[in-house]
Amino acid sequence: MSKRIVITGVTKGLGLAMVEGFIERGYCVYGCGRSEEAINALRERFAAPNEFETLDVTNNQDVQDWAESILSTGVSPDILINNAAMINRSAPLWEVPTQEFSDVIDVNIKGVGNVIRHFLPAMIEVGHGIVVNFSSGWGRSASADVAPYCATKWAIEGLTQALAQELPAGLAAVPLNPGIIHTEMLDSCFGNDASTFPKPSAWAQIAVPFILGLSPADNGQSLSIS
Repeated sequence: MSKRIVITGVTKGLGLAMVEGFIERGYCVYGCGRSEEAINALRERFAAPNEFETLDVTNNQDVQDWAESILSTGVSPDILINNAAMINRSAPLWEVPTQEFSDVIDVNIKGVGNVIRHFLPAMIEVGHGIVVNFSSGWGRSASADVAPYCATKWAIEGLTQALAQELPAGLAAVPLNPGIIHTEMLDSCFGNDASTFPKPSAWAQIAVPFILGLSPADNGQSLSIS
């Protein structure tokens, strides 16, 4: 049976590139994103059994409803990828507006918790599945002007490694550093220099097989895609 893959943040960047890569290889993708227009475009491009839903991962009830709609069909994710994230506008920490700081925390940490809360029990029940939480090089190091983002990705490393200790045999949780890729997020940090890094489509040619190759033996390991 083809693997069933749940991905958050699929409307652009790495999320969209992964959707394309997994479906090209014959896997079934269930994705979500905040842009209704982009989600509708994905629905037009990729027919059932692939499914795409407009939602914000920070809304716990919406995530619960989305998970229940998928799980009610008897589908349990083989791979659950928490990709949705945002970054603060580059600025010293004391100049980052309160709401912007909160938004970064809500998407990058609480959103991951919401998705895990509503999908993982079904994965535990069937006894298999891989949770991939996207971290960052800035989850293992730090840079000026992106302190809120760094804080969230360091948090993802700790959250995922703690989760890995809680999982029963047959499952795995992995914090994954995707590397440096030319996305809108990178543009906000690197400016014109961002264009010197690989595009998401090229990155996905390496990333998708890498993720498909993860196993319970990788549980708790901080991994990177080079």
